[in-house]
Amino acid sequence: MELFWRKGFAATSIAELCEAMGIASPSLYAAFGGKEALYREAISRYEQLQVPKIWGGMDDMPTAKQAIGRLLRQSAEVLSAPCHPRGCMVTLAYVGTPEQTEIDSFVRGLRGQAMHRLRQRLLRGIEDGDVPPHADVSALARFYLALQQAMSVQARDGASQEELARIADLGMQAWDGLVGSAPPLDRC
Repeated sequence: MELFWRKGFAATSIAELCEAMGIASPSLYAAFGGKEALYREAISRYEQLQVPKIWGGMDDMPTAKQAIGRLLRQSAEVLSAPCHPRGCMVTLAYVGTPEQTEIDSFVRGLRGQAMHRLRQRLLRGIEDGDVPPHADVSALARFYLALQQAMSVQARDGASQEELARIADLGMQAWDGLVGSAPPLDRC
């Protein structure tokens, strides 16, 4: 998992994977069927270990603003932790090639789940009355996910927890202006 997390799918060789696991390539193929299946297992393991640290407790927050603030603050802490590769494995994962592959679709699906989760929390905010009914939920979800993903890149590039926390704070200072009181513009 950490090798894929550090180097990504394409840059990680079978030889490196075998060395990291202390097995020969026939054993890797026998156990996983190939690099792609092993990558899926590694991502699943990452999600079991890291996703609750970042996304956990978000649904328990009383308002959507507090929930997203928690997501960003937890991201600042987890993405910069020195005990594992920096950044988010899913955000920094395989980004794609001109031809879409199964792995590309898989990772896009995981990132899509994050977008869905934010949209759902914002919709709940509308139901609960802490987000105006005219708020552009899709744009807000995309903005805050983009901010969280950018924090991942910043963490990979060496930003400290304090620097990432400042980004989170600035992102939350933008909340009132982003949620706004005016209805969204008509789009073609």
